[in-house]
Amino acid sequence: MRFAILGSGAVGGYFGARLARAGQDVTFIARGAHRDAIREHGLEVRSATLGDFVVRAPAESDTTRVGPVDVVIVAVKAYDNDTAFAMIPALLGPDTVVLTLQNGVDNVHQLAAVVGEARVLGGTTYVATALEAPGLIVQTGVHRSIIFGEVFGARSLTPRVQAIADVMATADIQVTTAPDARTPLWDKFVYLVPFSGFTGAARLPIGYIWKHPHVREMFYAAAREVAAIAAAEGVTISPNRFETLDEYMTNIPPTTRSSLLIDLDQGKRIEVEALQGAAVRRAAAHGVPAPIVSTLYAALKAWESGNPRG
Repeated sequence: MRFAILGSGAVGGYFGARLARAGQDVTFIARGAHRDAIREHGLEVRSATLGDFVVRAPAESDTTRVGPVDVVIVAVKAYDNDTAFAMIPALLGPDTVVLTLQNGVDNVHQLAAVVGEARVLGGTTYVATALEAPGLIVQTGVHRSIIFGEVFGARSLTPRVQAIADVMATADIQVTTAPDARTPLWDKFVYLVPFSGFTGAARLPIGYIWKHPHVREMFYAAAREVAAIAAAEGVTISPNRFETLDEYMTNIPPTTRSSLLIDLDQGKRIEVEALQGAAVRRAAAHGVPAPIVSTLYAALKAWESGNPRG
């Protein structure tokens, strides 16, 4: 199966590397020093628990040099959608599908506006990776899961979803198919909006704030706000979502930072609009109260484009 990885950083690069290692035809879409490093030395993945490896695969910054593929995996930050999505048409053949693994719930709709609903698959991922240097991805932990499926139309387990899942499984990716991909998208949104919001607003890893009972109370209240928005959208989240969320938060390493906090610490742009902003806008559209999420949005908005004092 031929893949193009649009956004070949910590997440897209990692899963693309696993696919390439398993013998799939993978092209990384990357720029600058990262592209050059992949071309010259390959893409290296380091993992203390799963082992290190290097893959050799094409890396291009111009998608017209790639041509049609079977699957485009989109893993760019949501604030780069306008630029990144404009690169996708050159990768499309008659049966190409586009799978977005991005944070947030708006990306599938923005993607469909470019390529059409029929091509779009939605998914989410749980993996702890970082792009440590050009051409080098470091993984902590062992999670490497992708949950994906149909977002539009009949929303059932289709042959194309199963075919892609089968290929991913051969690459040692912990893959789960979802008949309605909106459920895993919103399951993660329920967690990620408060997690990125609280760690980002506090400028601290989760352990420093989770020890305070009031913070935990407000965190779960914010998660319930997002769950209420999902219900208003007509989306059913997993029935045990708050049980699994509580288990996860109870056992999460105290040094864990959200990707939003990591970007904040590095002075980069942050995905506040794709996370807290999207939740606030959807809450307003449905008349759902979201005071905690709205406050987190207000606290982070000034940092959207990086350090406002920089």
